[in-house]
Amino acid sequence: MDDLKFPNLKFIVFDCDGTLVDSQFMIIDAMHKAFGIEGLLPPPDAAIRRVVGLALAEAVAVLAPQLDMAQVLRLSEHYKQAFRSAREAGGREPLYPHARDIVVALADAGYVLGVATGKSRRGLVAVLEHNDLSRYFDSLQTADDAPGKPHPAMLHQAMAAVGASPAQTLMVGDTSYDMAMARAAGSLGLGVSWGYHAPDELMTAGASAVIDGFLDLPDVAAGLLRVPVL
Repeated sequence: MDDLKFPNLKFIVFDCDGTLVDSQFMIIDAMHKAFGIEGLLPPPDAAIRRVVGLALAEAVAVLAPQLDMAQVLRLSEHYKQAFRSAREAGGREPLYPHARDIVVALADAGYVLGVATGKSRRGLVAVLEHNDLSRYFDSLQTADDAPGKPHPAMLHQAMAAVGASPAQTLMVGDTSYDMAMARAAGSLGLGVSWGYHAPDELMTAGASAVIDGFLDLPDVAAGLLRVPVL
């Protein structure tokens, strides 16, 4: 039996883009502008949606494999500036239906909550503060802090921050990168069908289940998270 620091702890870690918030329009617009600044033809919108969740430089490299690293990094900076400008101009990434209510309900029910995202810390903090959600999350892991998904480092750091074991941890996300990260970290993965990868991809990548709406999350999470009895 594992020597658990908090044997009754149940830890739910959320992805951000495509899981908590619908950011695709701002992401696509910023990527188009970044490619345009470099005089490059922007990739198709569907291709951009496919790489949401990866660390930014990795996403750019996937979208434009012909670029060298210097070009990838330069284009990544253009993207950051375009996204920042859009937010400063009033652009927002809306929460998915019932997301806030369920986050609050889970916290009130005693779950410990975290976020692991390919977003920058600045971007994540802006989203949480705008939606008055910051106080509900005990661990924020971003692409600034660790290797990007599907590497398990962000999830390992999140678990260490709150004292959770892999068996006590559920990763909730919309992409195969989220599910692969959960699997690599030895934790559970719960897919959501409203994001950027299809349910069958999520199951193939290691999801224990896929839900179709936030209202389904509490019951499914309770069924998946089983804390060992010491």
